[in-house]
Amino acid sequence: MNRDDPLVLIGKIVGVHGMKGYLKVDAFDAPLGLFNPGRFFLLKRGSGEIQTVTVSDVEPHRNILRLGLEEVSDRTAVEGLVGSELLVKRSEMPEPEPGKWYWCDLIGLSVVQADGAYLGCVENLFETGGNDVLVVKHGDAEILIPVTASIVCDVDLEGKTIRVDLPEGLME
Repeated sequence: MNRDDPLVLIGKIVGVHGMKGYLKVDAFDAPLGLFNPGRFFLLKRGSGEIQTVTVSDVEPHRNILRLGLEEVSDRTAVEGLVGSELLVKRSEMPEPEPGKWYWCDLIGLSVVQADGAYLGCVENLFETGGNDVLVVKHGDAEILIPVTASIVCDVDLEGKTIRVDLPEGLME
């Protein structure tokens, strides 16, 4: 794998749907366009085995995608794929809209206060109903920072820094 073009986890297979072997996929923050028919993915099974798969059909449904693959055509064939991950090269992902970022681009960035004080490093993210949350490693502790326009002042991917203006009491 090319270090300059890492593989990015864009979804996880969470179940199966119907007799034709559609997969239920939690697509995380990946744009729907990444799942267009004809699109190739790397599918990583729990065992670590990786194979290339091709999208045959996609149906958005509530908070998941129902995804058909050209390589499978029945439910029995896909039941063993539950828990597998879907990966793409970062270079194959479209650029996010202005003011939006992929989680994979934020993990590892330094977080500093508006006054320049270092807070820590982004270790992970998770989503809530309203916004994403940065999990920042701060010494032995974690700081949970909501990704909102009033808190995140600037994201500098080239400088590998996120500047935040934390409200009083957030770090307590």
